[in-house]
Amino acid sequence: MNIERLEYLVEAAKTGSLSKAAQNLHVTISAISQSISSLEEEWGVTLLKRSRTGAIPTPEGEVIINKAIELLQKYNELKEAALGYSETVEGRLRVATIPGPMFLLEQAVLDFKKQHPQVKVEIAEQGSQDIIDDILNDKSDLGIIILFKNRLIEHMDLEFERLLKVKMVAATSLRSPLAFKKVITPAELIQQPVVLYNDDYVKWFMDEFQKKYGNADIVYTTNNRALISRACMNYLAVTLGLNYSFITEPLFPEDDTVILDLDLPQQSPVYLGVIQRKDRTPSTISRHFLERLKHDISELRQMM
Repeated sequence: MNIERLEYLVEAAKTGSLSKAAQNLHVTISAISQSISSLEEEWGVTLLKRSRTGAIPTPEGEVIINKAIELLQKYNELKEAALGYSETVEGRLRVATIPGPMFLLEQAVLDFKKQHPQVKVEIAEQGSQDIIDDILNDKSDLGIIILFKNRLIEHMDLEFERLLKVKMVAATSLRSPLAFKKVITPAELIQQPVVLYNDDYVKWFMDEFQKKYGNADIVYTTNNRALISRACMNYLAVTLGLNYSFITEPLFPEDDTVILDLDLPQQSPVYLGVIQRKDRTPSTISRHFLERLKHDISELRQMM
C-alpha cells in the first residue's frame, strides 16, 4: 500500500465519482479504479459501491475512509515537519480570492516567489460562496473573502482570520457636483446615477441600503472596471466599494478621484480576511505566504 492509493480512495469518496476524482487529481479513471480495487483486494473488504451514477462508501468503507483521512492528515504534518528542517520550501499553494484583493495578492505572490521559487502558486478569482465551497472541499488552501454580519462561517468547520478592517465608501470624479463634499448622505446618494462592481458584498450592502433608504438609480452592475470609471468620469456617476480597493486599484487618474464617506450610522464592522479549514494544520507554505501577505497589508493599513 502507498499514500497515493489512499489519496485516490479519499478523493473518490469525497466527490462520489471516480471520474471527478480522476479529474481533480489529474490522473486517469483507470488509475483511480485500479488503486481502489487493489486496496479492496489487499484488505479483503469492499470500500465503495460503484454504479453508473457514482461511487458511494459501504458502511465498512466509510469507517476505513475516515481513518484514511486521518492518516493522510498525519502524513502531511510529517512532511511539513521535515520541510521545517529544510531551507528549501517547495510544493503547491492554491489561493482563491474575491476580485478586490487581487492587487494585494499579486504583490505578495511576487515577493513570496522571490523567497521560495520552488513553490507553484495558483490563484483563482471567484465569488465568496465558491471560495467557501473550495476550501471545504480541499480545492483551495487559502480563501480571501469579506466577512460581514450575515455571513456566519464558524458552523462550517472554517476559521476566519481578520487581515484588515474595511468600510464602504463612495467614489466619483472631480467633475462631479459632489466633488467638494467629504460625506454623502443616503438622500444624496439615491439622487445620483450609480454604477456598481459585481461583488457579493456590494450586492448585499446595496440591498440593505435600499430596504432602509429607498431605491437607488443603479444604471448597471459590471465586472468591467473601465466601464465604471468611464461612467463616473464622463457621466458623473457614483460608485461604491470598500475603501482599500480604491487605494490598491484606483478607478481614476490620481488627480481626478474623490472618495466620500457614507453618512450611515451604526455600520457593522466589516473585515477582509483569510479562511482555512479548522481540521487542517496550516502548511508551511501557507504560513509563509500569510506572513508575506500580512506584511503587505500592514503597509496598506498605514495608507488608509
